[in-house]
Amino acid sequence: MAEVVAETERLRLRTWDDADLDEFVRHTNTPAVMRWLGGVWPLDQHRQGFERIQAIQRDHGHTLWLVERKADAALLGFCGLKRVNSPGGEAMHGEFEVGWRLREDAWGQGYAKEAAIAALDLAFDTLGADHVVALTVPGNRDSQKLMWRLGMHRRPDLDFIDPRFDDPGDLNPSIIHRIDAAEWPAARTAALGPR
Repeated sequence: MAEVVAETERLRLRTWDDADLDEFVRHTNTPAVMRWLGGVWPLDQHRQGFERIQAIQRDHGHTLWLVERKADAALLGFCGLKRVNSPGGEAMHGEFEVGWRLREDAWGQGYAKEAAIAALDLAFDTLGADHVVALTVPGNRDSQKLMWRLGMHRRPDLDFIDPRFDDPGDLNPSIIHRIDAAEWPAARTAALGPR
């Protein structure tokens, strides 16, 4: 049974039920959503990702939780915390990573920022993270803008080449942003400004 781990003004972050995968794939496995993740994935790849999400929750007590809109219980995507495990990023393996993926009709409404603030609150206030990183690629300017709005700082010294993708290209290098626990209170206040 799904458990709500955080609530915001408009959203719930909750654990996954087995029945959630099909709806998640239906809404998020589109060319636009998957553009910066190597393109649309076959269902087997999503199943493997779901197993990893479940394992992160089991092993660490957090994961990339489902994001539900309170008003209508619509599944908007996911947002939450995982541990860095990307090939090529071994120097950061095991560190807290915040991430999000929302369906297209949820873009531009401040949902990702609202959910990410809740995830960062949990990282720093509940899980005791010293810092949290976020990974993206050079072309994904929308994710980079959200990282900046969250008070994260670009860390080119932590960038790496992900061997799963062409080098160089639209999907490499993986570029890193980071925020430290001491920076979060002021950054949170600033992020809560206009959506």
